[in-house]
Amino acid sequence: MKYLVQKFGGTSLTSSQLREQVAQKIMAAKEAGYSPVVVVSAIGREGDPYATDTLLKFIEGINPEISPKELDNLMACGEIISGVAMVAILEKHGHKAVFLTGGQAGIITDDCHTDAHIIEVNPKLIHKYAQEGIIVVVAGFQGQTRDGLVTTLGRGGSDTTAAALGVALNAEAIDIYTDVEGIMTADPRIVENARTLDMMTYNEICQLAHEGAKVIHPRAVEIAMQKNIPIRVKCAFSDAPGTLVTSWTDNGAVEIKRDRVITGITHIPNVTQIVVRTSDFPESGHPQLKIFKAMAAAGISVDFINVHPDVVIYTVKDNIASKAIGILEDMGFSPVVKPNCAKVSAVGAGMAGVPGVMAGIMEALTAENIKILQTADSHSTIWCLVKQEEMEKAIRALHNYFALGE
Repeated sequence: MKYLVQKFGGTSLTSSQLREQVAQKIMAAKEAGYSPVVVVSAIGREGDPYATDTLLKFIEGINPEISPKELDNLMACGEIISGVAMVAILEKHGHKAVFLTGGQAGIITDDCHTDAHIIEVNPKLIHKYAQEGIIVVVAGFQGQTRDGLVTTLGRGGSDTTAAALGVALNAEAIDIYTDVEGIMTADPRIVENARTLDMMTYNEICQLAHEGAKVIHPRAVEIAMQKNIPIRVKCAFSDAPGTLVTSWTDNGAVEIKRDRVITGITHIPNVTQIVVRTSDFPESGHPQLKIFKAMAAAGISVDFINVHPDVVIYTVKDNIASKAIGILEDMGFSPVVKPNCAKVSAVGAGMAGVPGVMAGIMEALTAENIKILQTADSHSTIWCLVKQEEMEKAIRALHNYFALGE
């Protein structure tokens, strides 16, 4: 079978007109000789009647202490509604179609309710229907445990469903349909000349997604990488080619190379920098270890970590900063805190081993009198912490310096 996985987000399904456009894309894939496997999210966003957040608000109004197991039963409903609706549309157009829940599609997860991880995919029922020429529509964002309990996969879970099915079916590609033309060099609301990227590597899109870009969930990309299944990020409302995400060129033999050292600029706003001078710690032992163990025990996620012999620097989200600061003060530290910061990231697989990239970033930001509060880097990303009020200026400065709009 020549499978094509097509995932449609909730904004693609909010009206009968948009659902009709989605159906046309599915039918076009069928007519092109593919066996489409369609993954759908819940319809719309918060406020829309069948959106997941709307369902959550409904049940929280009854009992905010409901168990994660029962929440999963509730949150799975939105995708079931949109999936059955899509089957109805396809059948109205004369195409045989069938809806499967995540569990029926063979997605087996651990038992971490509301944030489950896929441990196995057995798509035998999908194969059965596809061999009969039936279009399979699968509820995204959900699976089931080995005991048959419904689970959900956390935010971005429909992307994860699509990637897992793509790998299990050895699909020709995984098409992720969104409300944008593809992956862009920066947020177009900030950078006027941001452009859509034709192609990028798995590693680049993972980094962009981890650092604030919201087009696709990084977990989905990491799954697709296992078998080098190409991902195409497209717009559900146009015929634009979108962005191809892969490790290989069309002949499958040569790694993608490019002249650009930077592929895109992304950002995470609303973070607080915490600086802890460990040399002032009143107790003996390993203060750096005690700091991070205390954060972990409190369920506080830390980021942008720099550890030195006498100082530890890291960031947390603004909304939990007071909790982190309180813990440190109770331990005897006197942290220096900078709230209202933003993490701006320059991502590019081409920067590895290339001298002068950091110098260019410094030059671009210095020219705009933007103070860099902290930096870190990997082989494909350089991170800079700046004041929140200077975030947009920093993004534009880096985008222009590396000529990403050209």
